[in-house]
Amino acid sequence: MSSNKPMPIPTSISAPFWDGLKDGRILIQHCNDCDKWTFYPRRHCSHCLSSQVEFKEVSGEGTLYTYTIARIPTLPEFAGPEPQVMAVVELDQGVRVNTTLLGLKEEEIEIGMRVKPVRARVSSDGTVLLRFTGVHVDLDEVDEVPKQPQVAVADADAPVVRQIPLSDEAALQSLVSEEFSPWSNQLLVDQQMINQFAELSGDNYWIHTDPERARKEGPFGGTIAHGALVQVLSSKLQVNLGFEITGFTNMVNYGSERLRFPSPVPAGSLIHSRGRVKSVERSRRGTQLVLELNIHVVGQERPSVINDLIILYM
Repeated sequence: MSSNKPMPIPTSISAPFWDGLKDGRILIQHCNDCDKWTFYPRRHCSHCLSSQVEFKEVSGEGTLYTYTIARIPTLPEFAGPEPQVMAVVELDQGVRVNTTLLGLKEEEIEIGMRVKPVRARVSSDGTVLLRFTGVHVDLDEVDEVPKQPQVAVADADAPVVRQIPLSDEAALQSLVSEEFSPWSNQLLVDQQMINQFAELSGDNYWIHTDPERARKEGPFGGTIAHGALVQVLSSKLQVNLGFEITGFTNMVNYGSERLRFPSPVPAGSLIHSRGRVKSVERSRRGTQLVLELNIHVVGQERPSVINDLIILYM
């Protein structure tokens, strides 16, 4: 499985560097004429312009030249529970590498600190990116290939939720709250799922199904999920509201008072949900409970779906 994050495209010049990372080696160019090192890969030495450059293996250790912490994702695809720590590392050979720091708390990061390489596998095709961490951290490899999280399964030993009879008006009204429930399980929305929904629904618009065109022409830097798809996935996001209504003959999904899609869900995103009871009203039809369900990309404050779902108990 792969993500929708921008991936390196090896060329005839840079391929040895990327192939080396796949094999567990860090290869950078060395000039046989001036004895200096060059990075990024190119046809000539960046110092003396000689074409006598060849790839040689290095340890990858160096020092942290500078860094910044991006608390707002640089692209939607990079949204996550933790901020990005983007950095420039100066290798012991004198070249500087743009990278990301892993495995470090914010208070541990200092300009000039010694760092070592971390191989990050980012795609099921074996693509590896070069990350870094402190030399004291026990971390050499990470697997960043998106995985489908397990849908939560009910635990027989889990505590019993609060049961509320439909006839108990005071208890029903006590459910109305401005506070949201805890987050649900997480679910991966990948390109394969989006393509399957497009085929089923007939909505094959390129912003959903053509990653290359969406990356070049789209406003979000890549493909995004259909809003209707994300809404439908709410049934797979198990929100623990902390209560169960009892004593009814029938319960139906009566529709929505409000349905909005405030922000996109880029392909490759993890989503989760939370909810709250917005109102409870009795009518001739039965008891109507409005449940506000918000679906977010993990790490994003703004919801991707707001659905005021009407549940009718009879």
